[in-house]
Amino acid sequence: MATAEKSKIEDNVVHIDPAAEAERELTDGFHLVIDALKLNGIETIYGVPGIPITDLGRMCQAEGIRVISFRHEQNAGNAAAIAGFLTKKPGICLTVSAPGFLNGLTALANATTNCFPMILISGSSEREIVDLQQGDYEEMDQLAIAKPLCKAAFRVLHAADIGIGVARAIRAAVSGRPGGVYLDLPAKLFGQVMDAEAGAKSLVKVIDPAPAQIPAPAAVDRAMELLKGAERPLVILGKGAAYAQADDEIRAFIEKSGIPFLPMSMAKGLLPDTHPQSAGAARSTALKDADVVLLVGARLNWLLSHGKGKTWGDAPKKFIQVDIEPKEMDSNVEIAAPLVGDIGSVIAALNARLDGSWKVPPAQWTETIRTKKEANIAKMAPKLLKNSVPMDFHSALGALKNVIKERPDALLVNEGANTLDLARGIIDMYEPRKRLDVGTWGVMGIGMGFAIAAAVESGKKVLAVEGDSAFGFSGMEVETICRYNLPVTIVIFNNNGIYRGTDTDPTGRDPGTTVFVPGARYDKMMEAFGGVGVNVTSPDELYRAVSAAMDSGKPTLINAEIDPAAGSESGNIGSLNPQSVVKKKK
Repeated sequence: MATAEKSKIEDNVVHIDPAAEAERELTDGFHLVIDALKLNGIETIYGVPGIPITDLGRMCQAEGIRVISFRHEQNAGNAAAIAGFLTKKPGICLTVSAPGFLNGLTALANATTNCFPMILISGSSEREIVDLQQGDYEEMDQLAIAKPLCKAAFRVLHAADIGIGVARAIRAAVSGRPGGVYLDLPAKLFGQVMDAEAGAKSLVKVIDPAPAQIPAPAAVDRAMELLKGAERPLVILGKGAAYAQADDEIRAFIEKSGIPFLPMSMAKGLLPDTHPQSAGAARSTALKDADVVLLVGARLNWLLSHGKGKTWGDAPKKFIQVDIEPKEMDSNVEIAAPLVGDIGSVIAALNARLDGSWKVPPAQWTETIRTKKEANIAKMAPKLLKNSVPMDFHSALGALKNVIKERPDALLVNEGANTLDLARGIIDMYEPRKRLDVGTWGVMGIGMGFAIAAAVESGKKVLAVEGDSAFGFSGMEVETICRYNLPVTIVIFNNNGIYRGTDTDPTGRDPGTTVFVPGARYDKMMEAFGGVGVNVTSPDELYRAVSAAMDSGKPTLINAEIDPAAGSESGNIGSLNPQSVVKKKK
């Protein structure tokens, strides 16, 4: 046997004789993971270093992949998830084993629920020890735990399979309805050595991972017949429509058809909120009175009252639904015209049917929407213009509304209770994929992860508008923002608590369960890491401070003092928070 061929395979690890090593080029699991990611266009990784992936992060950085290191894996996972939404490529989150994996798992599950393409890559303990429960370092059967919470989960045991493992993860994340994927890489995998030429041949470049899915012509005809017969048609645009990046087709359909449209929060800006056909400011009227509703990348879940009940009024409804997932149809109510396919292809097919026989909706319907919209805007205007001290949510958001109007290309990240619920309706958006918020689950804690990824992926200025409670979930990442010198401006609506800062403990022993330290100065936290901190007490001060921060591009945190009595329980969704009506006898 030739010297170069003298090797033996033991425990699936190739051991090369020293003489042979000098005669041929080798590679290992570390390099193969990096090469597989680079081959598939992955340019950025979000994560937290530690055992067993510390060197992998260093080597990724050395090989030209940008690595953004966070203070907590959940925030890194949220960053990866929203990167997937913004780019249509899977965002990558890299974590350590066991606790780090579990921290990232929340973000992975949230990404799957929101249909964001994301891959959570975690190091893990050795299979033979885990399976016998012999007590390895951070021992955990991570693959089994991840499976129920994501779209797909894979484990790679042999270096020669890294290429196919990465390829499967990428294709699973972006094909069909996008979602989260887990990729398990045991520690022993990274040190496995193999011939470099064979390693290069084992890599897989994913071809057409999300192919167009053309709707059936009969389904398109059925939908168009319903729309043609509608007296009060309505289009609802969901975040799936924003993700699709079919902006021109969607705008053409809306404007050619003349149908009023209602954007869900992360679809705001597909057409400007100030567009004459926008029904955003007349939402209740539009939902209650419409007779034919076209859902584009929106689901009839709790955010749309499941398509029934008082939100939808007494007028009979027929629904047309555009979704790439057939199982989504009829999930809550009957879908009269299912349109299964990718959004770009479906809307293009609908546009092709907008011929000379098409008639715009009756003027009575569009006039009803316009009149209601103008009345609601006029009613809201005085609340937004009030320059009161202390501020309430409306006056503070009125100031930020003007900031975004002057900077329509900035990305807005938004979370909180009242801070979120009110901002959705008050701050107009003008461009697609510029509003990023809590999405389908309505979870808190996405703020700093989303803000960091928005800045990294877009290269644009980011404004993060946070409730003081929501900020607490990811606030330590202000250090990450300062460390990478990202153009992120954070505004914290500080009313000393969750919903309000006025709750009390009936026993007098402790603070109320929803109350924080009064008068907290979050701006000092930002200054501690070298960023800019500002404290403001009026809408005029808030507008000037945010404008200056956005123009400077420096990491900035603005502590906006809000009246502690301002705010309502659970914002506009208080009905979801059950309350006891039974009084306990003393």
